[in-house]
Amino acid sequence: MLNDPLFVVVIVGCVIVALILARGISLMGRGGLEGAKKSNKMMQYRILAQIIVVALVVIFVALRNSGG
Repeated sequence: MLNDPLFVVVIVGCVIVALILARGISLMGRGGLEGAKKSNKMMQYRILAQIIVVALVVIFVALRNSGG
């Protein structure tokens, strides 16, 4: 499976989502209005990245089931 470039892209995407989540949580822990704003923005980026990764996973599974 590691030879499949789409699988590698999905894994990298999952790591990116995890890093964005960790950054958002760390900003939330700082407190204050500025930290809350930055944390909220990071969580918005996380949701966008998550949608992209889920779409890639669906494409990967569809291609694997069709033999592509």
